[in-house]
Amino acid sequence: MNTTNDKRPRMPVGDTRRALPLLAVLLLLLAGLLAWSGVRQWRDAALLDDMQRARDAAASAVESAYRAQTGQLAQRLASAPVKAALDRNDSAAVVAALREGWTGVEQVEIHDGALESAYADAAAFGFSKLALLEAGMQGEAVAARVVKDGKTTAFSLAAAVPQGVVYVRLPLAQLTGGFDGVAMPAGGYLALRQGAFSVRERGNPGLQDGAERMAHTVGKTGLRVATAVPDSEPGPLGLGAIPALVAAGLLAALAALALLVARGGIRLPRIGKKGALMDETDEPTLGEALLREPPPMPAAREARAQEEGGPPDRSAVEVDPGIFRAYDIRGIVGKTLNIEVAELIGLAIGSVMRDEDLADIVVGRDGRLSGPDLVGGLISGLRKAGRNVIDIGLAPTPVAYFAAYHLRTGSSVAVTGSHNPPDYNGFKIVVGGQTLSGDAITDLYERIRDNRLHVANVPGDLQQRDVSADYIQRIADDVQLERPLKVVVDAGNGVAGDIAPQLLEAIGADVIPLYCEVDGTFPNHHPDPSEPHNLEDLIQTVKRFDADIGLAFDGDGDRLGVVTREGEVIFPDRLLMLFAADVLERNPGALIIYDVKCTGKLQGWVLRHGGTPMMWKTGHSLIKAKMRESGAELAGEMSGHFFFQERWYGFDDGLYSAARLLEILANRAETPSEVLAALPDGVSTPEIKVDVPDGTPHEIVARFVEGASFEGARLSTIDGLRADWDDGWGLVRASNTTPILVLRFEADNTAALERIKDEFRARLQALAPELTMTF
Repeated sequence: MNTTNDKRPRMPVGDTRRALPLLAVLLLLLAGLLAWSGVRQWRDAALLDDMQRARDAAASAVESAYRAQTGQLAQRLASAPVKAALDRNDSAAVVAALREGWTGVEQVEIHDGALESAYADAAAFGFSKLALLEAGMQGEAVAARVVKDGKTTAFSLAAAVPQGVVYVRLPLAQLTGGFDGVAMPAGGYLALRQGAFSVRERGNPGLQDGAERMAHTVGKTGLRVATAVPDSEPGPLGLGAIPALVAAGLLAALAALALLVARGGIRLPRIGKKGALMDETDEPTLGEALLREPPPMPAAREARAQEEGGPPDRSAVEVDPGIFRAYDIRGIVGKTLNIEVAELIGLAIGSVMRDEDLADIVVGRDGRLSGPDLVGGLISGLRKAGRNVIDIGLAPTPVAYFAAYHLRTGSSVAVTGSHNPPDYNGFKIVVGGQTLSGDAITDLYERIRDNRLHVANVPGDLQQRDVSADYIQRIADDVQLERPLKVVVDAGNGVAGDIAPQLLEAIGADVIPLYCEVDGTFPNHHPDPSEPHNLEDLIQTVKRFDADIGLAFDGDGDRLGVVTREGEVIFPDRLLMLFAADVLERNPGALIIYDVKCTGKLQGWVLRHGGTPMMWKTGHSLIKAKMRESGAELAGEMSGHFFFQERWYGFDDGLYSAARLLEILANRAETPSEVLAALPDGVSTPEIKVDVPDGTPHEIVARFVEGASFEGARLSTIDGLRADWDDGWGLVRASNTTPILVLRFEADNTAALERIKDEFRARLQALAPELTMTF
């Protein structure tokens, strides 16, 4: 007895034939959808390639025009007629000689080196023109920029001469003619930009917000060509162009076969009454095969995953563990950081997010020239991990933090080198509301090293958003000045220059911008307000304009520096006193956190104002973690990071801190200088940085702490060693970002300060005689 008979009902051959035309139609519709998707993606990729070529050609044309005109001025200044006129101090003859034969020149002027007439009414003269003249006097090279000269936007040049500085104004077309003539395909967008200003735009203006992602710098001119194309929609099931076309062809072939079977072109085998095939083979019929086997989507999708979904070849990408620091990731572009490393970091962050079931993340960047490339790699990695990315483009780090709250992602990455030199860049990372630091940063490297990286079957989405207006509105709705204050804002050519003047004007300040053009080469001074020499230009400008106060921001806008009308630098620990007194008025008993580098007078100040003081480790990530743990309303660091939980979100934000500072000062009857001068002060040093040649600052500090004994001092070892006496204190700690020792000293008088410095110096020299100590 055959016990293996198949008792399942079978579809008669006639019924199968009648079903095949419908199946063929469905297959053809699906093939058409996939073919259209493949063609559209192919067309989008071609548009992207064409726009990139147009961008590069435009950048080359603009750089050529720039060099031609700056070279023209340099050549004319070196000519015999101009030299002779300069020697005679004959300004009219200099102007005439410079103009002669120079096509298109609109204006030639000679200004004295003090620029007194320009500064007398700088607003009418033009801040951008004034900044160009200052730049022209800084060195031997010709300075050139797009400036607003009266009602005219022009391409202007400036260069130093014995009498001061010569200024030449040219039509904007002298710079942009090549840009305007570059062939570009329809549907794209090109913009020639200087800082936040679009000098020229071509194509679809609706794409302007996302154009920075593909920006290309124009040599060292300070200009860049921004580029954008419409977002390319992923294909069905996430299939790329080639897999979609291949799948469409297979489905079309199957549809054709189904129609042949339906019309009798291919005979189906006949089935006996007991299920036995009457043909010579046991192969299934085409109709049965079509009904049993699904369309070959999974195979195409698998091919696509192999083609573009995998991470970069880990063996071919060298990842330096040294870039994974205590607070963030930071390295040197071209040496320890590149696009491939950025993609692996994006995959690692995306893998952490996947483990925590987080889908969406914000990405922003500062103004460094390497930013667009690193953002591209980072976003690629995040999307390969299946995360949905919201690219907010050029934005200060605190704006990226804000966007994570505002857009309800809870996660963000700011691509920034902060206050480091131009060839540095890095990543400040927030996942699920927590800033990654310490072991969490190390875990990212270990995931990459061990290849524990999640690659999703379908890449995440990508969209562009500009949240600057929302950020400004959020602050302006809460902070408004009781009376206007005249404020000089020095952004150091960092990314804060794009938004700080707008923000402070929105809350009621009268703003004078200084170095607010975003330029990743930082041509005027390093964007680090914790170094007093970087504040010299700000001090001079505050005095020149008789401003109430001067504010300085670092390269990514999360730190604040302050100078008074008299030129005094107000260290951040004293600013924290002012902020603490204000917060404690509304929140009696609140916890105020400060780092180990802050003044010893903070503890008593907070106690007298009814608060609870806590000293903690240095580092923005560590401070934020302690705030979350303790529920503190306010925190601050000597480096200029301030963290407001009251009325804000608890992250470090130099721009918001500036707004709160102006709010406090405008609400007082005294002048800002008088308010700041009344804060307790002592004799102190700024941060002293001692290079450690062999790169072992932590080992030196560990030896310094071991067995340390300072008579009469209270010792704290939460971060390095801090010794507090009744008349002052000293600190030595190892930097977590660079191979240096950081020291700071404060005392009630100079004699006490020198005594404390001598004690620290003597112990350091005994432990590490190879160090060069000049404090």
